[in-house]
Amino acid sequence: MKRLVGERKALAAAVLAFYGFLYILNGLLAPDEWRAAFLGLAGAYGLGFFSVVAGYFWARWYAIGLGLSGVIVSTIAMWQVGPEPMLVFYGATHLSVTLLLWGDAVAGAFDGQLGWRERFHLDESATHRLGRAVIRVGVSLPFVLLYALAPREGASLEALVVLGLAGAGTWALVRMRTWGLLALAGAAGLTALAATQHEVAALSDGVGVNLAGCAAAASLMLFAALAPFAGPVARWLRAPR
Repeated sequence: MKRLVGERKALAAAVLAFYGFLYILNGLLAPDEWRAAFLGLAGAYGLGFFSVVAGYFWARWYAIGLGLSGVIVSTIAMWQVGPEPMLVFYGATHLSVTLLLWGDAVAGAFDGQLGWRERFHLDESATHRLGRAVIRVGVSLPFVLLYALAPREGASLEALVVLGLAGAGTWALVRMRTWGLLALAGAAGLTALAATQHEVAALSDGVGVNLAGCAAAASLMLFAALAPFAGPVARWLRAPR
């Protein structure tokens, strides 16, 4: 399988590019109130495509998270309406991204490189901890974007704050900045509160997006992204000064 690392990267990047382009089209053709949400999703997939092609150390983790997010969305949708061909295709293609980028062979082209580990002074344990966090942030991002940018009655400053905190926290996380954990924790807490409010954004007749459900999923995955750091943070707080 090591001979196919380049091909696996190319196929995963092609799927991410396809969905980035698809969401751009949806953003241009959808009603004006949905444009920001679709273009935001296009940006998330575009970032995944660009980072995989560029070979950033965190790109594999992030793309795996996007793939798992699509699997979750398609699974929930099929549970509600049945295995519609479009949903099966959506889930299968997202699953393919995760499977194509999974494993040590592909990791060698991204997070397996020693240069960035030496730059941030990370051992194997810290690298795995960061990887789990980035994957979970990747899963949460589409839900954060939908919650923050989908149309709702009245402007929601809280939703935009969530998006800002999640975006800044993600950037800080891959740059190994401690304050990124605080930003992600803030986004997780705000989405947890939003999950208690019943909000639905209408997409078309009889079809809508449950914003409370998006907030709940985002909160769950953001808290999960913080979980790998709970032990080190606790030990740092207990350490004598």
